[in-house]
Parts: sequence; C-alpha cells; structure tokens
Amino acid sequence: MRGRLRAAALELYAERGYDRTTTAEVAALAGVTERTYFRHFPDKREVVFDGEAALQASMTAAVAGAPELSLLGVLRHAFSSLASHGEDERDAQAHQHRVITATPELRERAAAKTVHLTEAVTDALERRGTPRHLGSLAAACGIEVLSRARREWLDGSSRSFAALLSDAFDDLDLLVRGGAQDALPPAQGVEQPLHRH
Repeated sequence: MRGRLRAAALELYAERGYDRTTTAEVAALAGVTERTYFRHFPDKREVVFDGEAALQASMTAAVAGAPELSLLGVLRHAFSSLASHGEDERDAQAHQHRVITATPELRERAAAKTVHLTEAVTDALERRGTPRHLGSLAAACGIEVLSRARREWLDGSSRSFAALLSDAFDDLDLLVRGGAQDALPPAQGVEQPLHRH
C-alpha cells in the first residue's frame, strides 16, 4: 500500500506539480481513501521519502558492524555493503530525484533528511568510540561521497552504483593524502615550479 501511494504521488507531482496536487487525488489514483493515505503518511511530503527510515537504520547497522578499520575505511566498508540495494530501481529513484529537484519544498525536506542521516552516522561512529568532532566530519564527508555517486548513477551512468561509490571514495582518499594537486591540469598562464631531484 505504501508503495502504491508513493508511486501515485510521484506520478501526479511530476504531471501536475507538487503544489497543485492534493492528498485526496493521490489516494484516488492509488485506489484508496484519503483517510487511508493519512494512516500511512502524515503529509504530502513524506510519501516521497518513504524508505528513508529503513535506509538510515541499515546504514547505522552497517557502520556498527564494520570491521576495525580507519575512520573513513569504516564508512567505505559500511556504505559499500549496501551499494547493491536498489540497483534494480534506478528508474524509480531517478523519477523521485527529478520530482524533488523540481520542488523547492521537497528539496528543503531532502536537505533536512541528509542532515538527519549524517547525525545518525555520527552517532554510530561515536558508539564505536570515535570522538564526536571527528565522527561528524567523517560522516559529512562520507554522506557527500554517497550523494555524489548517487547523482552520477541517477544521471544515467553506464557504471554500477557500487563502482561509482568506489571511485568517489578513491577521490576522497586522494584528497586526504594530499595528492589531489598532482591530479589537476596545469593552470593556463601560471609558471609551474621546478622539481628538483
């Protein structure tokens, strides 16, 4: 039922716009009453984000269960263990992403969800013994890596989400090691320093 309501909402929001669609219309398209709609979702927004709570629970459990690695290694292991989830739902997730991107109110809600997810990962790292000031920084970096891979995946990349996630973590590792400057092309009109051997 929740899946039917979510599919109906995304279809109507894409066709008519979020602001011009009512919960009664979503319920009707799903074949239920508006009262049934509100038994599952508190408002018009939350139907779009159905499944986020389960994702957060899975992510924090993966962090808790990761082996003893470096801080970013824990996040890489945890997030990668979940990378195959939803691989067969790219079209539906891309549709959801387009609806959110086109709707300011939904973009704001998505940003709040990202903050909550980052806090949940921070909490999970802290329970592993990571100082909170380090855990919050690592969690923010990890969530941004996850977001970058997801954007590329939803934009139609021919590569799997797992491969894109691995690439994004590789780039983060490069930044941490201070090697990112070596990967940049020489700036036009800027004299490059001489390297002495």
